Amino acid sequence: MPGREEVFQKSMNEGHSAAWDQEWDKAVSAYRRALQEFPDHPKALNSLGLALYQLGSIEEALQIYMHVAKISADDPVPMEKVAQISERMGELKTAVEASLRAGDLFLKQRDTEKALENWVRVTNLNPENAIAHSRLAQVHERLGHAQQAVTEYLAIASILQRSGNLEKSKEMVAKAQSLFPISPEVKQALSLLNTGQLLPKPMRGKGGTVPIRMAQVKELKKPTAAQSAGLNPVAEARQKALTQLAELLFEFSDDSPAAQERRGISAIMRGTGALSMQQAEQTKAILHLSQAIDSQSKGNEAQAAEEMEGALEAGFTHSSLYFALGLLRLNGERVESAQRFLQNSVKHNDYALGTRLLLGQIHMKRSEFQEAAQQYLEALKLADSTTVPADKADEIRQQYEPLIEAHQNQKDETVLRKVCENVNGLLMRPDWREQLHKAREQMPKPEAGDAPQPLADVILQVQSSTILDSMSRINQLARMGSLRSAMDEAYDAVQHAPTYLPLHTLMGDLLEKEGQIQDAIAKFSVVAHAYSVRGEVVQATKLFKRIIQLVPMDLGVRNRLIDQLVARGQVDDAVQEYLELAAIYYRLAELDMARKTYTNALRVVQQGNANRDWNSHILYHMADIDLQRLDWKQALRVYEQLRSITPDDEFVRKQLVDLNLRMAQSDKAMSELDNYIAHLESQHKSEAGIPFLEDLIKDHDDLLLKRVLAAQFHHTGRMDEAVSLLDTLGETLMQSGDRKNALEVINQIVQMNPPNVSDYRQLLIQMQNS
Repeated sequence: MPGREEVFQKSMNEGHSAAWDQEWDKAVSAYRRALQEFPDHPKALNSLGLALYQLGSIEEALQIYMHVAKISADDPVPMEKVAQISERMGELKTAVEASLRAGDLFLKQRDTEKALENWVRVTNLNPENAIAHSRLAQVHERLGHAQQAVTEYLAIASILQRSGNLEKSKEMVAKAQSLFPISPEVKQALSLLNTGQLLPKPMRGKGGTVPIRMAQVKELKKPTAAQSAGLNPVAEARQKALTQLAELLFEFSDDSPAAQERRGISAIMRGTGALSMQQAEQTKAILHLSQAIDSQSKGNEAQAAEEMEGALEAGFTHSSLYFALGLLRLNGERVESAQRFLQNSVKHNDYALGTRLLLGQIHMKRSEFQEAAQQYLEALKLADSTTVPADKADEIRQQYEPLIEAHQNQKDETVLRKVCENVNGLLMRPDWREQLHKAREQMPKPEAGDAPQPLADVILQVQSSTILDSMSRINQLARMGSLRSAMDEAYDAVQHAPTYLPLHTLMGDLLEKEGQIQDAIAKFSVVAHAYSVRGEVVQATKLFKRIIQLVPMDLGVRNRLIDQLVARGQVDDAVQEYLELAAIYYRLAELDMARKTYTNALRVVQQGNANRDWNSHILYHMADIDLQRLDWKQALRVYEQLRSITPDDEFVRKQLVDLNLRMAQSDKAMSELDNYIAHLESQHKSEAGIPFLEDLIKDHDDLLLKRVLAAQFHHTGRMDEAVSLLDTLGETLMQSGDRKNALEVINQIVQMNPPNVSDYRQLLIQMQNS
């Protein structure tokens, strides 16, 4: 059944509109609807591939582009996309083959620049690929690029010499000599050949090591036969950490427009905090990370750890690096260092479980059985919370508090050791999730409204019902309104469980209900700090939010909440809190602190996996503050960055023209204006340029703006308005004695060729002769 053209076009338009707004999930849905009508439509497939890539579904995007490359065999673009994505994923063989093919296809279309770009990608990935060097040599020679052609011919000569084909190698050097006889490289090559020495190996280009590192990470991730059933939590966290480090390495080394945009934002943030690295530090960190991945892929863990510490010293701080480094140091029996690094990864969602298990192992090595049991129980708490629905996870975690409390007071080393061994045996295995779910299925089902029982009760055969009974009585008394009696009960319970934090939280609730707000805040603050020290970010975050509800203007608490959210990897929530904090500073007229807070928020967006829409939102606020501080130069920089992120934003475009005019930079103002008018024309929105220009003229009585407005009237078919505007402008200029500009204005009318053009030609001649 043939597809419906109208439905297809409507879906494609919806997809393009969503893509323009960077709503990639909506774009994906629209393009899929279009493909239901015409499944092999190349344009729809290419659009879907792009949207999937932007959404982060890289593997599916690769499959889409591979499909397009098959059905549009002569189109180089999908083949180039296959190469780029394969390179990003570390699939080097596929990337090389696709780049070679894309280069050949671009050359057929006479696009030599893109052909060269793809062949250079091949030599970056595989410096000894003779085919790519040969293509590059021939095209550079044809284009008259003597030096580049010589470099490629010498690379071919080196490859041929090392393969044993000495005669052909000499031919390539002779070819290079004929192109550039005085080249020092050619002279060196001739000397080496004549003395029977090896020519230098072809060098890998800038950024070429990054895909190699990604490929090495993929090799490290491949499971052994023993791991084929899955990975234990530590191995999972290690895999995530290495992948994250390779991705970050790729981000720092990426030269794509999107990466350049991010670097533009980084330039705005530079110098505002510890996370912002200067160029020299960034280069150093990239080098250390690259070497660390390379060393680890070769089994040299000690060297890998040294390189990771070098990256830390260069200012690169990320939970993935702390975890990977802590694990390496533990494997190398450097227990003190391992513990120090792991303390920095324990709060992050991706690494918390693996980190707790490793910290438990560290304490076991030192025979610190109480501390080890606490870490193992914290690990079990995290693992157990994954076996119940999300809305029950917090209840499960709360149930572990009395168990942990009981083991903190346990003195019997045999019991503590058994706890550690039981939890370690349950979790440090490839099928740990399956085992946890099996254990939960065997437990009695909770009654409706009851909290699920923690697995620890069964696994450890430990009961801590006394404190739970006390909590139940306190809650019952509070519901009856007997707050004083409830508090007395709480004081009695706390004597038996002084470090049981949910009990202290409940006491804070009672203080709040009694109207003792300051005491409640003090109690919540202490408990939140205790949770934070323990690495229990979820509970700490909840309490900080409670405090903020009570005292919204407490900036210190809000900052501590942000720290918890960032540590946990809840970047979007952290950014939202930064915006709230900046708004408070703004209302207090502390503009410097408000801008600094927005800058910190922007840095968090860049460092984490936050929604990129935050960029424009934050930059708007920063530019507004810069304008209020009359820092026009800085405001201009911010608006330029906004222009690259939101090219359709009329307000941003107007501000760019306006600021340049205020700063007496007319040429730059006109350049911005021409750029926006051209952009509108490319979007078939030329009419929108007219009110845009009219608004500018209200603020700036500028001759050039009026002439551009007249040109826009003419371009959109409004000849009478264009001529009328220029006629009035020319008369005003003559009256003011500005004969030169008056002549240019009249000449502009003549170029428009209105019906009475002869009158204006005659006027022009009179003015030129007078």
